Amino acid sequence: MKHRFALLALMLAALLALAGCSLRGKPGPGPEVPRPDSVLDPVVLYRENCSACHGAEGKHGPAMTLGDPVYLAIVDDDVLRTTISKGRTGTAMSAFAQKEGGMLTAQQIDAIIHGIRQRWSQPNVLSGVVAPPYAAKAPGNPQPGQAVYNTFCASCHGNGNQGGSKAGSVTNGAYLSLISDQGLRTLVIAGRPDFNAPDWRSNVPGHPMSDQEISDVVAWLAAQRRQPSPVPYTANPSSTANSSPGGVH
Repeated sequence: MKHRFALLALMLAALLALAGCSLRGKPGPGPEVPRPDSVLDPVVLYRENCSACHGAEGKHGPAMTLGDPVYLAIVDDDVLRTTISKGRTGTAMSAFAQKEGGMLTAQQIDAIIHGIRQRWSQPNVLSGVVAPPYAAKAPGNPQPGQAVYNTFCASCHGNGNQGGSKAGSVTNGAYLSLISDQGLRTLVIAGRPDFNAPDWRSNVPGHPMSDQEISDVVAWLAAQRRQPSPVPYTANPSSTANSSPGGVH
């Protein structure tokens, strides 16, 4: 009798198990979702972290063209790593490294750099050409920088804040407040080929820009930035506003 009950119990358990495997509404096994910090595919990492600003294929984005072989020829991996990890102070480029408050591991940042170079660099793009250094060796002089701007830039970007016939104004203080001096220098050297903007070899036939000319025009552009108006501190703003016609200006 005991053996019969034991056998019946075993059969019932087996039937319940089989029934449970085919219950309606029970979710089936799905693909394993990887941990965010385990993703090392450079294409995926670039798409999720870089493409919004630098363009889906490294071009036509609001930020620097990472898909430009000339840019990749003048910038080294240390600069890319530092920029991605720590961002650019005073610009829209935020820090992406985990130790800086971002989401990416050091290994993921290296994967992005490797992927960028693998997809878009051309080792011989500057063969036989000496490009200006990525970083300025000495401060530029804004006084001759205006003449440099008029020679190499004004035909496309215009004078003052009006912009030229081919490109928007780069002398506008609002624009300049969003880009660092190094960002300006990099743009002057590498250009924006995705928007037909020439590199330092310029649109002036037979006259590539010298390192000093690049430094000077960057210094002049930097001098056009809007400076925030100082607001006097007061412990009682309402009394100050009431004591002066029109309040605080």
